[in-house]
Amino acid sequence: MDTFIVAFETVLPLFLVILTGTLFARLKMASQTWVEILNKYALIIGFPALVIVSMLHLEGELKTYFPLILINSAYIVALLLLVYPVAALFGFSGKMKRSLFLILPFRNIAYLGIPILASAFGDEILPVAALLSAVYIFWLLTLGLILIEAHGHEKFSLKKVGLNLIGNPLLISVFAGIAIVSFGISLPSFAEQTLRLFSGSVTAVVLFSLGIFLGLQDFGKPREWIQVTVFTVVTMFLLPAIFYGLLRFSSLPTDQLKSTVLDAAMPLGLTPYALSVQYHLETKLFARIVVLGTLLSIFVIPLWITVMG
Repeated sequence: MDTFIVAFETVLPLFLVILTGTLFARLKMASQTWVEILNKYALIIGFPALVIVSMLHLEGELKTYFPLILINSAYIVALLLLVYPVAALFGFSGKMKRSLFLILPFRNIAYLGIPILASAFGDEILPVAALLSAVYIFWLLTLGLILIEAHGHEKFSLKKVGLNLIGNPLLISVFAGIAIVSFGISLPSFAEQTLRLFSGSVTAVVLFSLGIFLGLQDFGKPREWIQVTVFTVVTMFLLPAIFYGLLRFSSLPTDQLKSTVLDAAMPLGLTPYALSVQYHLETKLFARIVVLGTLLSIFVIPLWITVMG
């Protein structure tokens, strides 16, 4: 119980920032425009700066992180393939099947995952958090979108997939950070200080933005949340539990193992929601899973921290 309380107190400040954003939205002091602007700042400036600063703290050679990358990639691909038997078993529509390609594998790894990992394990974990974010984004913008388009009316475009990857600021910042470390590039002090200023701002910005998003959602009727609850429990408890059970037999360092499981237990993120709008999927379902998952995270994340010790 003491471990849970400590873990709860660790993540509580993050959720108080989210709550502040929710109150701003409910009191009509913030609108959807705020979410769009704050998210653009985070995606284009804040997170890239945070990632580059994080990569400067990479310990050892990059190849030591290959097991982390491969294990998480295998997990994501396995969940993408799991969509087929699940959709067939429950007789889901084509639209719902396409939605599952985003709902089952992809969590809020950047906006919520990075701040929580840093809060729980300290800044030393930031390189791992940055790499995990890059892995999830890579598979989201490649195989995830390929499967959505392959089962829809959109014509698959390899060029589109390539542009999504090349133009993603978070992926660019990961490769930039790796290049800086690999080639022993020393950044001028003013450049590094500027990056640190931006990186220090992004946590509050993205959590506040997430809170505004939650506050703007229509909560609907209780019976409409049954399916939402099922998907939330499956993605935040059942699937991470199976993953954790398998990982306990791996050779991953303890900090990487815990980070991997915590990221797998994060709620659905805003990027999958935005893609659900773009591809005309079950948008309302996405929004409500984000809402419920994020609200439950204040208890779920400390619980997972406690379980893993």
